[in-house]
Amino acid sequence: MEYVKPIKELEVIFLMKRELKQQSSRNYLLFVMGINTGLRISEILALSIKDVYQSNGEPVDFLKLKREDVYLNAQVRRALRWFVKKHPFSNPESYLFLSSRGETAISRQQAYRIINQAAENVGLAEKIGPHTLRKTFGYHAYKMGIAVSLIQRRFCHHTPAETLRYIGINKEQVKPQLDINL
Repeated sequence: MEYVKPIKELEVIFLMKRELKQQSSRNYLLFVMGINTGLRISEILALSIKDVYQSNGEPVDFLKLKREDVYLNAQVRRALRWFVKKHPFSNPESYLFLSSRGETAISRQQAYRIINQAAENVGLAEKIGPHTLRKTFGYHAYKMGIAVSLIQRRFCHHTPAETLRYIGINKEQVKPQLDINL
């Protein structure tokens, strides 16, 4: 497996979102959900319609996963609302990220191709893949001042050092670059 990096520049994230939104609402939602939840790609691809939408068609506030509840922020809920307008659902049991070839979810390999192609289209030279979404979440959460211990717990890592290494923070960058005056 190749080592991939987080997307650190907000401008590149916006370019990726625009590129994926032009491709398809599914691909856009995949990216937005990945960079805003920090879930593994396997967890994202396993989601069904009923996991993310209430019976009235509105997005849920929290994903109820086995290991923890995951908050869906405004960005994700906005993407979910846009997605359901483009793809009204009839079967709440069906996968959210449905393959065009049937009733199954897209594969990890397809998710890799989607993310990689978008990165290439926006001129991103670094190696990226599905783990990039998760790493991007962690990197930006850390930069916003979220405690490493909380990111570590989301990622199921054993040590803070493992989490910092995973999100691309080296020893010189150990403290977040956020000045908070309480």
